[in-house]
Amino acid sequence: MAQALRPNTAGGLFATDGKPHPLQDTLMAVTLVLGITAFITAMFHHLHLLSSWTGLVGILTGAYGQWISVTTRERFGLVLGLGAAAVGFFLGMAHGGLFG
Repeated sequence: MAQALRPNTAGGLFATDGKPHPLQDTLMAVTLVLGITAFITAMFHHLHLLSSWTGLVGILTGAYGQWISVTTRERFGLVLGLGAAAVGFFLGMAHGGLFG
């Protein structure tokens, strides 16, 4: 006989497993902050050093976060941060690169 399915009302967003993941959550937050910083600073030509370096670190942080992520919520945030970091990195490279 099939067991009754109980909806998971406690917990987070997007299919969490109900366990804490402090390292993954920290990597997700850092990737989002670096990605947003790289994306915003890439709009200014004279901030190419900041946008390219924060973009590069955001890409590396996000890649490691994707490698160890457990839940869909973590992967969703990491993909958003990775996308913003990549755009900021590439625009920073186009405006002058990592070393000016």
